[in-house]
Amino acid sequence: MKRFIVAALAAAGLAGLALAPSSVAAQEVTLRLHTFLPPVANPVKHFMVPWAEKVNKESNGRIKVQIYPVMQLGGKPEQLLQQVRDGVVDIVWTLPGFTPGVMPKLEIFELPFLHRNTKATVLALQDYVEKHMKKDFEPYHVLLVHAHAGSLFMTKDPINKVEDFQGMKLRSYSRTNAWILEALGAAPLQVALPELVPMLNKGTVSGSILPYEIAPAVKMQDLTNYFTTLAPPQPRLSTAIFTLLMNKAKYDSLPADLKKVIDNNSGRNIAPMAIEVWDRVELDGEKVMHSKSKNKFSSLGAEETAKFKKKVQPVFDRFIKLLDDSGADGKQILADVEALEAKYDK
Repeated sequence: MKRFIVAALAAAGLAGLALAPSSVAAQEVTLRLHTFLPPVANPVKHFMVPWAEKVNKESNGRIKVQIYPVMQLGGKPEQLLQQVRDGVVDIVWTLPGFTPGVMPKLEIFELPFLHRNTKATVLALQDYVEKHMKKDFEPYHVLLVHAHAGSLFMTKDPINKVEDFQGMKLRSYSRTNAWILEALGAAPLQVALPELVPMLNKGTVSGSILPYEIAPAVKMQDLTNYFTTLAPPQPRLSTAIFTLLMNKAKYDSLPADLKKVIDNNSGRNIAPMAIEVWDRVELDGEKVMHSKSKNKFSSLGAEETAKFKKKVQPVFDRFIKLLDDSGADGKQILADVEALEAKYDK
């Protein structure tokens, strides 16, 4: 009998040991993704949700990404970087441009005549972040840094020459855009996007700098008449930089196999997905703007674009000094961005 009990206990122990690793391997994780955008916004519908579903599928259901739009977990959009750094949330999708000066090396991509197209900028950013921003991103685990297709001028009045900007009140979405408008003689207003519609209706502003992608959400096809780009080969004024960041400790806490799932859905592995999404939604938005026969679409000629470039040169100088003052080599960084954009514009 004693021999039977010992054998039974031994068997139970072995069974327990066999179960232990299995339960660890089957660990399930819920990740809270926080963003300022509403659930109907293109980046949520066409990028964040598919990304979350892809991660869930490739982890066999063991990673569940719960998306909290419109700051449902509290705070303000400019606090998102701090929230993910401090572990208040697990993942954020946000614009570092909301917190000017925190990541000036990313803001440089908002300068005119750098952004060429979505593909060139997104791929350039993958190289650029590795080379220039390891220290900046040290407090985070980077999932992706990317860009949209580029912004243009959407106005009530025509822009045929650089002098037309003089005195024009335009909404800008970043301090870099504001500096550009000031250099052109315009009056920039940095306000949240939902405030743009009533301001256009009241005539407080005469237009905005926007990509086509977001324009239907604020009825630019109805509220403005003129859509103006610069002369090729870099027709868009600039782009905005977005970050998908994860709390570093949360990533480090994952078992190796789940880390691999996250890695497979990060950086260069999902850059093509971001490129495809933002090019697609940009075309969708442009079609809506073209749906109104009253709307006019044009580009500044080569001569006026050259004058534009000369007018905004002080913004480049200002940015180079800003980077120099932070301990970086501003001219070298600018040269690297130009070289990377050219490299991937093929």
